[in-house]
Amino acid sequence: MTEAAPAELKSRLEPHGQEHVLRWWGELSSGERQRLARQIESLDLPRIAALWKSKQQAGQKSSAADLAEIARRAVPPASIVRLPQTPAARAEWQRAHKIGEGLLKAGQVGAILVAGGQGTRLGFDKPKGMFPIGPVSHATLFQILAEQLLARSRRAGKPIPYFVMTSDATHEETVAFFHEHKFFGLPAGDVFFFEQGNMPAVDAATGQLLLSEKGSLSTSPDGHGGMLAALAKAGLLDEMRRRGIEFLHYHQVDNPTAIVCDPVFLGFHAERGAEMSIKVVAKRSAGERMGVAVDVDGRTQIIEYSDLPADVAAQTDERGELLLWAGSTAIHVFSRSFLDRVAHSDAALPFHIAHKKVPHCDEQGTSVSPQRENAYKFERFIFDALPEARRSLVQETDRAREFNPVKNACGDDSPDTARAALVRLHQGWLREAGAIVDDQTPVEISPLFALDADDVRTRVASRTRVAQPTFFGPPKT
Repeated sequence: MTEAAPAELKSRLEPHGQEHVLRWWGELSSGERQRLARQIESLDLPRIAALWKSKQQAGQKSSAADLAEIARRAVPPASIVRLPQTPAARAEWQRAHKIGEGLLKAGQVGAILVAGGQGTRLGFDKPKGMFPIGPVSHATLFQILAEQLLARSRRAGKPIPYFVMTSDATHEETVAFFHEHKFFGLPAGDVFFFEQGNMPAVDAATGQLLLSEKGSLSTSPDGHGGMLAALAKAGLLDEMRRRGIEFLHYHQVDNPTAIVCDPVFLGFHAERGAEMSIKVVAKRSAGERMGVAVDVDGRTQIIEYSDLPADVAAQTDERGELLLWAGSTAIHVFSRSFLDRVAHSDAALPFHIAHKKVPHCDEQGTSVSPQRENAYKFERFIFDALPEARRSLVQETDRAREFNPVKNACGDDSPDTARAALVRLHQGWLREAGAIVDDQTPVEISPLFALDADDVRTRVASRTRVAQPTFFGPPKT
């Protein structure tokens, strides 16, 4: 006799017409049943139904039209710090650096690393943070970023806790990798792993949950905006408060040149009384696929490239430069009190609904790979919190210095371009110290050797010749 599905699962699903996901219960193994039950129990079925209904009512065209209309009202952000070009501006940056250093020395800063992605687009079947990116050392993305944090902590003389957001797909391997590498020198008690949530895919026509296989719902991570709910669920907002953390530096795992806990960025954020700040770079072209920081009706926000009409993206100012030029680097500073407030507000981070091709298991239990978009996926974006900030700040950074993400297997934003950027950066630091190194000689500087050109000056003698590939590793103790 086939075992019936538990009554509590049925009672959860039936009011929403979703009991079909239990169709294969009698065929599942014990482990498969446990997994499916956990997935069902985690669902917010009323919210999923409301999201699908709202999409049906709004329709694809009207939604796109609304976004385009918003984009046409966009102007460059008013509250912005441009790269310094004058002595007065350089003095402002130096003052901000001093303020930021003070926050770090007071132990008021933590860091959030977003590491939920896999290296699939790189042909790498592990968490992206495990990808080897060091041009000489072959250090992983995780190592380069974690060692930056460790070096910054040592300079400040205070711990900087690291809050590492993983996903269902990367959590176990990421935690094991940090343990295997002894947390890259960071105190184990200062590293906190937390998983972002998942959202199910639903059939676009019916709103019914899709099964990826007989014993599993088709789900995907709920976006980097899921960070807030995940932090709250893991009790980490309380941990931040307990530790006296007031400011959080947020960065993504795919950018090895991000300046982790940049004192200048922290300083400007605090000095201007911002609740959320974002770093931007000048877009390469109007069509570059990156979100853009703008003001709409007096509020700073990010407009995704896909929501920016081509004619709006191509607008230029009186100098012939892009009007909406400020491309988002996905590097932020948050005030902890702001995260606390937004995490407990359902309205602050709306779900975005994407029409996608989602493979699934049909009524006969056969795997289907659709030829056209058949489902809706739901995700949140952390940058949607910007308009919720009572005060926000946009800071420009130098693209060559700080924005070299690893997104594609080849071409722009690839491992090759990121490694080349690291080599150029470190060659420049060595030359500033008076060392002699030609453009063709690969060099790499560990964050534990030097965080910047000033550090290199204290560790490398002037006229030092670097004539072969060289890794400047941690000083021997």
